[in-house]
Amino acid sequence: MKGKLIRYSMQIAMLGQLLSLALINEKEFSLIKNKLMQDYGVVSDLTS
Repeated sequence: MKGKLIRYSMQIAMLGQLLSLALINEKEFSLIKNKLMQDYGVVSDLTS
């Protein structure tokens, strides 16, 4: 589980960078983040 959480965290961090560089918009960010949460079994988002 620890390895999955680290991979999830890295992907969310990279996704955040894409958003901050305006390479994706808020809607795309939310869609991808929700899909990652499902894929990795994350049930809550503490970063909101």
